[in-house]
Formats: sequence, C-alpha cells, structure tokens
Amino acid sequence: MIVIVLPDVSVEQHLLMDARRNKPEALKAIYESYFPPVYQFIRLRIRDREQARDIAADVFVDLFVALRGHNPPRTSLRAWLFRVARNKVYDHYGQNQAFPVTTLDEWIPGSDEEDLEVAFLRSVRVERVRHALRMLVAEQQEVLLLRFGQGLSVQETADLMDKSVSATKSLQFRAMDTLRTILETRETM
Repeated sequence: MIVIVLPDVSVEQHLLMDARRNKPEALKAIYESYFPPVYQFIRLRIRDREQARDIAADVFVDLFVALRGHNPPRTSLRAWLFRVARNKVYDHYGQNQAFPVTTLDEWIPGSDEEDLEVAFLRSVRVERVRHALRMLVAEQQEVLLLRFGQGLSVQETADLMDKSVSATKSLQFRAMDTLRTILETRETM
C-alpha cells in the first residue's frame, strides 16, 4: 500500500529557513525526508517506476535552483514540492490521465485474512471498489486517493490540487457520491 509520510510542519519551516541559507545539512535533510513521499505521489500517476524516480529527482533540482534564485518556497515547502511534482506529471502525461490500475491495486491492499471464506468475500468487495474507482474521472480518483489513501487533510489536498478548500470538499463529496452510486448500481445488477 502506498502511504505518503511527511515531516512535521514545524520541522519543515526550520529546514526551509536553513535551506535558504544554503546549509548543506538542511538540503540533505529535505531531500531525504521529502524524496520518498514526492516519489510515491508521482507513482500514483505513473506506471513506470524509473520515470517516476526521474521526475521526482527533477522536482528537487528545481527546488535547489529556486533556493538560489529569486523565487524560493516562502511558506510551505511541502505544498511547493507537491505542486511542482504535480505540474511535472501534467507536463509529461496530461491533466486528465486516469490512475494506473497497478497504482489502484497498491492503494487498496488485499486481505491477510486466514479464513478462506472471509478472505474470498473481502477480495470480491475490494475488487468491486477497485473497479468502481477506475470508473471515476481522474480528478475524483486523485482527491479520494490523497484524502483517504494517503490520509492528507483537506487543506493539504487542496494545496496539492491547486484548489480552494471548499472546491476540494465539493470534489470529494461528488467523488464519494459517484462511487456510492456506482457500487449500488453494480450491487443491484
């Protein structure tokens, strides 16, 4: 299962201040702390692991260039990194690309249940949810994966998706409503 784990916000601000002062230990700490979650975020959209790794590396090249330039991240390193990552993915693959099936499979793990009957029933339910998620538009898939798969707050999700909090809540509501409708429709068939 893909999970994004981010450093504490106060630690982030301290690292950002030190990175602006060009302290090598801060740059190293930022890279080590943020590369894995940025890479995982990119992997949500891209099948090819090496391509995702290359794009994640480009995000950090952009950060190090920005820190030496006139437009470094000012308030939220986290939001800056993920916004750059999202833009790079869109530059390569477009904005409306659906999530790869393998990514959805990683997001919704299988069952570790020992009782074969329970495991079978659970796997059938999980497969129904995976199928229903694939039927959502890309933006709806993204908001659900970020909110529930990665456990990001509404504010963090809004920042990453470049939307207002109210627009993110609305998108999440519509995605959940559509998902519920798809699941209910498929259940009655």
